[in-house]
Amino acid sequence: MEWSGEASVMSQRRHGENAVILTVLSRDAGLISGLVPGGASAKRAAMLQPGGRLALRWRARLEDQLGTFAAEPARARPGLIAGADALAGVNAVTALLTFALPERDPHPRLTDMTEALLDLMDAAPAAGTGRAPDWAEAYLHWEMRLLEDMGFGLDLTRCAVTGTREGLAYVSPRSGRAVSAAAAGDWAPKLLPLPAMLGGRGNGGIEDALALTGYFLASRLGEVHAGRPLPPARARLVARLRAASDI
Repeated sequence: MEWSGEASVMSQRRHGENAVILTVLSRDAGLISGLVPGGASAKRAAMLQPGGRLALRWRARLEDQLGTFAAEPARARPGLIAGADALAGVNAVTALLTFALPERDPHPRLTDMTEALLDLMDAAPAAGTGRAPDWAEAYLHWEMRLLEDMGFGLDLTRCAVTGTREGLAYVSPRSGRAVSAAAAGDWAPKLLPLPAMLGGRGNGGIEDALALTGYFLASRLGEVHAGRPLPPARARLVARLRAASDI
């Protein structure tokens, strides 16, 4: 079995003295893992950092084997390790993807959105104290896409009760659908607030929007899909964004 193409690094772990097991995300093949002989060397390690893009050839005797990668650099993203914000961002993205996606199951739209987000993180200047990074809203919509691709998409465009697109204020924790303020009635205390950033009325910025997606990531992707808690990298990123004074 053989595959070749470009992909971005999701994770690596040491294997023996000199090799690493590398997991990458490709558009046409999804997550793929393979052994990289000599990948633990200082020269190769820099190339294999999460978020970096590689030209790869994967080979295995059988389809269900781990296989071996031949890897060459395709495009570096040095900005991902240039600042604490970007580093927290790429760690959250790669951790959630390896947590959620089965191997060799392509998700082209999610992969395209992931590549675009990594490019934004790489290009954005390091945020100063009290300022959220420029890519924070793009990351929020990436989480929405992740939920959708995993079968847990949210419908925030119209009221689940009346069908109206006006006055949307809540989200049902059971269905993930929006509910208008007028239709909520006595059920309002049991519903989740819909932040303005996601189409709700009133206020609510990135922190509130990430609280909403975080609820469904934990309850659907974590508990239902994987049967375990979300990777801590996501909580670390949200805490960092929350610390910015203008969120």
